[in-house]
Amino acid sequence: MNHPAHRPQRILLKLSGEALLGGGTCGIDPDTLARVAEDVAGCAAEGLQVALVLGGGNIFRGSGLAERGMDRTTGDHMGMLATVMNALAMQDALERLGTPARVLSALRIDRVCEPFDRRRAIEHLLARRVVIFAAGTGNPFFTTDSAAALRAVEIGADLMVKATMVDGIYSADPKTNPDAQFYRRISYDRAIDERLGVMDMTAVILCRDNDVPLRVMNIFEAGALRRVAAGEDVGSLVEPGTEI
Repeated sequence: MNHPAHRPQRILLKLSGEALLGGGTCGIDPDTLARVAEDVAGCAAEGLQVALVLGGGNIFRGSGLAERGMDRTTGDHMGMLATVMNALAMQDALERLGTPARVLSALRIDRVCEPFDRRRAIEHLLARRVVIFAAGTGNPFFTTDSAAALRAVEIGADLMVKATMVDGIYSADPKTNPDAQFYRRISYDRAIDERLGVMDMTAVILCRDNDVPLRVMNIFEAGALRRVAAGEDVGSLVEPGTEI
């Protein structure tokens, strides 16, 4: 059955740091950054209020060093700083396109970006500025998925978008299992029960308990984000009480 999609007014887009790699192994690929920024700018130009959370895995991952003895809290703080670097790069790319953007960091770095404040973030969104949340939650032991879910709830987003490198949610990895089932729509409870790896469990439960729908889509599919902004049924949708 084909379900009509809801045209969102305010979204939070979660993008992994690895998505900015392009064909590289570390850092930020300028062409990939520019293409993602163009998609975001296009959505903003059409009146959508857009907030972003970017991971930092393209620059630094604390887990590897933690396994070699580094203090986990230190590693996580280093990872938070990597997300700030990605956020600043995205802000610059958006502003070069003429789209106003602001970085709000959970760690205070006042010389380069604003400290996170929920009311200030909403003011920016209402003023048609793209808001980029950086430094996760500001606390160790929480992923950027959890930070994205938290910020989506805090700003009252009517949709959270998890941008991935596949076109939605499958019962198994479609790259290794050609028989994997594609889920167009699924409930949060089923996603949790089947451990589908949509996001980390803390993020999934936070979205479920606060009735924030989650759309999982391929960020590299041309025009996909603009179609989401227009209310089209792109990728997979996870909602409380919704099944396939």
